[in-house]
Amino acid sequence: MIKLIASDLDGTLLQNGAQAITPRAIDLIQKLTAQGVRFVAASGRQYNSMKTLFAPVKDDISFVCENGSLAIDHDEVLFRGGIDEDLVRRIIEELLTQTQFDITVSREDSMYVTKRSSSFIDHLRDVVHNDLTPVDNLLDYTDNVIKIAIGSSVDGAHIVDKYQKHLQDMFGREIKVVTSGNRWIDFIAPNTNKAVALEKLVEHYGIDPKDCIAFGDQYNDVEMLQYVGTSYAMANAAPGISYYSTDVTDSVEDVLEDLLCELDD
Repeated sequence: MIKLIASDLDGTLLQNGAQAITPRAIDLIQKLTAQGVRFVAASGRQYNSMKTLFAPVKDDISFVCENGSLAIDHDEVLFRGGIDEDLVRRIIEELLTQTQFDITVSREDSMYVTKRSSSFIDHLRDVVHNDLTPVDNLLDYTDNVIKIAIGSSVDGAHIVDKYQKHLQDMFGREIKVVTSGNRWIDFIAPNTNKAVALEKLVEHYGIDPKDCIAFGDQYNDVEMLQYVGTSYAMANAAPGISYYSTDVTDSVEDVLEDLLCELDD
């Protein structure tokens, strides 16, 4: 019996660049939680952004944030990952050599961003609803970092993939470097991923992983897809993601509705 559902957001529950959870999805989550099925939003996004997205149900669900660097249940942090300060400094120094990317450095208190692009800052603050701190020098904020990410000003997978491979060659022995959509590259804290954080929530609630479902579309979702008993790669996922899942779907909401119908029978 399914007892927990974990879903990635951008490209998964949020399709085609959407920045709001549909009323249908909120309704399904409310009905599933009423049936005793726990819902976990699992994303590279910041906690504040995720709470805003799920405002109608934020007190009824759990959160895996910053690609697994935080697992939060009812505002209680159950797990926290981090990146070594020296490694953070070396990564930032490399990223600053690239003018086509905007850089974000996340700590639990805020996301620190370069002042390169006012439109990038406006998007993260006003559309994604992150807590932001624009700064002159990111090298002044290398302690207590839980995630680093860069966004391309150009929507081009070839640009992102090429630089990701370069970063993987430089830092891959020390930290996981993954693409997230066509514009983002994420550095995931060592010994941390969405599955590690999800495991803390599963243990907290005494649930068996085989009784869990997960949805994802990118390489930062792979471990989570492999961790649960049933997993869905999105039909438009990054190449190869379906290899790590048990099923493929083009709609999280359709699967949730089918599950709800099964529970009602």
